[in-house]
Amino acid sequence: MTLPVRNPLILPVYVPSLLLMFGNGMLIPILPLYAWTFSASYGLVGVVLAAEGVGRLIGALPAGILLGRIGRKPAMVLGVGCVAVSTLALFWARDLSEVVCYRLVAGIGGSLWHLSCHAYLTDAAPVFHRGRALSIFGGIHRIGTFAGPAAGGALAQTFSLEAPFLVFGGLATAVAFIAVAKFESEASPGVRQVRAGHWKPLLAIFKSHFRELATAGSGQLFAQTIRAGRHVVVPLYAADVIGLDVQAIGWIISISALVDMSLFYPAGHIMDRFGRKFAMVPCFLIQAIAMAAIPFTHSFAGLLLATTLLGMGNGIGSGSMMTLGADLAPRDSIGEFLGAWRLVGDTGHMGAPLVIGGIADLLGLSPATFAIAGFGLLAAGTFAFLVPETLTSGASPESSQRGGEIE
Repeated sequence: MTLPVRNPLILPVYVPSLLLMFGNGMLIPILPLYAWTFSASYGLVGVVLAAEGVGRLIGALPAGILLGRIGRKPAMVLGVGCVAVSTLALFWARDLSEVVCYRLVAGIGGSLWHLSCHAYLTDAAPVFHRGRALSIFGGIHRIGTFAGPAAGGALAQTFSLEAPFLVFGGLATAVAFIAVAKFESEASPGVRQVRAGHWKPLLAIFKSHFRELATAGSGQLFAQTIRAGRHVVVPLYAADVIGLDVQAIGWIISISALVDMSLFYPAGHIMDRFGRKFAMVPCFLIQAIAMAAIPFTHSFAGLLLATTLLGMGNGIGSGSMMTLGADLAPRDSIGEFLGAWRLVGDTGHMGAPLVIGGIADLLGLSPATFAIAGFGLLAAGTFAFLVPETLTSGASPESSQRGGEIE
């Protein structure tokens, strides 16, 4: 699958997503250390890092409803505007409570942005190309994340821990202007017109799709827990146990992200040719092994090796959770279903820092790392044995003909 120049998503969706993920990547090595300056407690650091996930959790279901009411373009602009304002505000934060509030707002805004993009691609991509379409979207996120940590570490080392917040806030503001100027909203071919979003179909979705949300949703919960956990464990372990500075931590995370992003297209090819499970199960099994190896590292090189393996595992599953959600989403309530799907995943994203912070305060950072590795094993096992393959069950001639614009 290729993305031709005529593709209407390149400038309004893919380029802004690249900028946002670059900015978000800058914060990965910064936020744990920034939170540490307010309180020398793993638990409170975990609260700060979980705040964005809580915001996503709060925003997931309302975002699905709002998407149907106001359309994708207004939802994108509103979402990225929240991210811009809340990130800039971190530069002037005076205490931990302010930081938590700003990260909550950033999470709500991010939920609006990502859900609107996910809904568009779900509707536009045919089933047998959907894995590649969404893995490319996930790959764009990874490309931004690759360069971000090293840039954030360099900015923090040269200026201050707060400097990356100004840069990210500026990038998010630019993205808002791009979305206003370039995104075509529901006018693009192959995408249904906006309808009145409301709570009734959302409640019906929970009732009629309870089994999918319980089984596949559990796998997604475990999956997002280990994915979010690596962004907490690696900076804290590198700084507090090995004693690395912020720039070295940024390089470790960026190199891992380089490996991660190099696998996004093969991941999509695997999902579309062999099945979704062939990407999902190895993805989380490898991450579990790599996470469990971190407590046995004692140097820059050792931690780099473990995080490189983490990146490889995550890269194999690029776009897999978005693809699975898109496969399961009912055609007449995509926004509402994906809102519920994000709610489940964001619960894992939110919970990882709290699990790590709580266990680390009680038992130490290494036991917390092993606990997060356990979630990776649970994710791999759930997808292997409890979740049916959705490539064939979700495919139909009608769905294969939809959305040729992004092929």
